Amino acid sequence: MPLTAKAGGLSELPREERKTYELLDPRLPTGESVFRNFRAKRAPPWKIGYASSYADNTWRANVLDEFTNKLLPTFKKAGLVSELVVTQSNLDDSAQISQMRQMVDGGVDAIIICCSNLTALNPTIEYAHSKGVPVISYSGYVTSPFAINATENNMQGGFEASKWLAEEIEGSGNVLLVSGITGFASSDSFQAGATKALEYYPEINIVGQVDGKWTDSVAQSEVQKFLATNPGRIDGIIVQSGAESGVIDAVRQSGREIVPVVLGGEASASCYWRRNPEFVSRSFHFWPPRSEARFVWDVMMRTLEGQGPKIQSILRPAIPYTIDDVKADLPADCDPNSEDWLEPKDAAWWTADAAAKYFDNPADPLSWRPTN
Repeated sequence: MPLTAKAGGLSELPREERKTYELLDPRLPTGESVFRNFRAKRAPPWKIGYASSYADNTWRANVLDEFTNKLLPTFKKAGLVSELVVTQSNLDDSAQISQMRQMVDGGVDAIIICCSNLTALNPTIEYAHSKGVPVISYSGYVTSPFAINATENNMQGGFEASKWLAEEIEGSGNVLLVSGITGFASSDSFQAGATKALEYYPEINIVGQVDGKWTDSVAQSEVQKFLATNPGRIDGIIVQSGAESGVIDAVRQSGREIVPVVLGGEASASCYWRRNPEFVSRSFHFWPPRSEARFVWDVMMRTLEGQGPKIQSILRPAIPYTIDDVKADLPADCDPNSEDWLEPKDAAWWTADAAAKYFDNPADPLSWRPTN
């Protein structure tokens, strides 16, 4: 069942880290990073570009807040970053390509991208590399050998989510899939893992699939339409976060009995779980937004500092959490309309110890100083 990748950088990782690569989207690059011996073209402070592809959900809002109001001030104070240039392309590849080229020509030292098309940006990423500008993709990946992917293993995450739901509904029934955005790496990889897991449960039927665009309002509308035109029984819903709150609302408003729904960290959906402890047995952090922001920022800074990433794609595994974790984070009178997210405790998504295993010359990015 698992597809294990082999590559120069991957073979050097400790066994516990290589486990994260065992169930892998075969398109995800796992070769040795071209930035292993990279040196920034300028001394800090560095100018950073963030070429975002989409802004209209709570996940993106939390990421941007972490970048602009937490990480940027901290690294400015340390004298390592001068500014953050942010653009939004609204899912238009041509616009994102143009914005990235303008960033390179405008003197940025690194570019962060998110959840982008697998291949459309590759020529632009190569152009950035030719100008000494690393491009780091987070929460999804690109196939260019001239990029670094700092992302969760979405295929593994989809597999774990689907396997959990299959057990939750006792191995039989009808399941609805709510994707992110079809054609985007994180969405497609998650979906591939989810459908693969259900192959082991022949009495479970996938009765439909809709795109929720990782957005509650969109998911609510699409699921409502599906339920209205498909009166058959639904026993569980596999949804890509952050759209689970919209899915729960759609089911409740349809008048149907609530069924198990995969949760991924939205505080609003977790609030429903907080008030209904028997709703599900557990949930998962698949791509916690603030942890993801800190993850990609850390990888970017380490790369600019010449710490030498060993592998092209640095992956994180899904982290389960329980109702006890929810109760620790949310009060009994929690806000069902909150736009916040629950995050893994103690920087568990990307610890300093984990980072040290992926870089040749690991050091605390905030304490690093140029040698000359």
